[in-house]
Amino acid sequence: MPDSRAETIVPCESLDDTLNFFTKQLGFKVDSIFPADAPRVAVLAGHGTHLRLTTEDKSVPPHIRLVVEEPGLYSSDGTPLVAPNGSIVTIESLGQPLVIPEATNEVVVSRSDSSTWGIGRAGMQYRDLIPSRLGGRFIASHISIPTGGPVPDYVHYHQIRFQMIFCRSGWARLVYEDQGEPFLFAAGDCVLQPPEIRHQVLECSDEFEVVELGCPAEHITMADRVMPLPNGPADRGKRYGGQDFVHHVAKDASWASWRVPEFECRDTGIARATDGLAGAVVVRPTSQKRESGPPGQAGEFQFFFALRGSCSIEINGTSIDLGPGDSVSIPIGSRFRVKTTSSDLELLDVALPAHDVASKGKI
Repeated sequence: MPDSRAETIVPCESLDDTLNFFTKQLGFKVDSIFPADAPRVAVLAGHGTHLRLTTEDKSVPPHIRLVVEEPGLYSSDGTPLVAPNGSIVTIESLGQPLVIPEATNEVVVSRSDSSTWGIGRAGMQYRDLIPSRLGGRFIASHISIPTGGPVPDYVHYHQIRFQMIFCRSGWARLVYEDQGEPFLFAAGDCVLQPPEIRHQVLECSDEFEVVELGCPAEHITMADRVMPLPNGPADRGKRYGGQDFVHHVAKDASWASWRVPEFECRDTGIARATDGLAGAVVVRPTSQKRESGPPGQAGEFQFFFALRGSCSIEINGTSIDLGPGDSVSIPIGSRFRVKTTSSDLELLDVALPAHDVASKGKI
């Protein structure tokens, strides 16, 4: 319906005064007005919306929120405006600053067999791995789509500081801004979604599962109704908010020494892509001993998710056992180490800032 539109009813006693307020003070334009000899209705357009000013409706005047690039053009001090008809008009900036709350310092353990699943965006099932959100600074979600097929997603982007997705099982077909044609995102693969990169999930297999981590916990997801995806050939050198796009493919990855003996890791490349802001590796044991060396120290954020197998994480001298699907978030400054593990352990290790993840050099 290309010719359809919606109008907000704005009742008023004096059409002239209200019309002058919205056109002269707020920049709306007249679309239509009638009757010509004694106007009772005027339709205005501006700021992506339509207002229907009318003296024929006696309902309560609406509260109107305008989100614009330059609020100072309409309200010098940010104070809400009051129109002659009584409507309150709030002026806000289109470019709201990203708010990163201070983190709370706590151990958060999530068990796969005792967590509650809920329905989130696009019909996906969500399991909250950090219910406290660490004061609103971080979010970690286990996301599942049990029945595969086309995904009712749309081109969108996130206003975030950091966001990554790790595929635990199944596969999906994804497409990203400036990254060429849609690609297969399979079990073991990882994607770094830089700030505001446009993307879309097109389809997935049955039993598709991912682990998604982001900062801050509450961030805005914006639909992009203009940009089609794919939007042209890949531009591998483009950065988004100071970060590179990463598609880590598990089957092509190599393993190197982890930061402690008796383990090795495959580095997803997120540390390099974010200039050390964050890092993510998959860890597995390399010997029958299967115990870590000296403990590490948690920075701003330290998170482990058991992809398969089992292990024990010692945090400040207290051990926590993890099985498949379990996770733990470790408090800032805590001493921790991976202790006794099963031979089939694969552990997702996500840290902000990034650790020295490989023996071949620091980030």
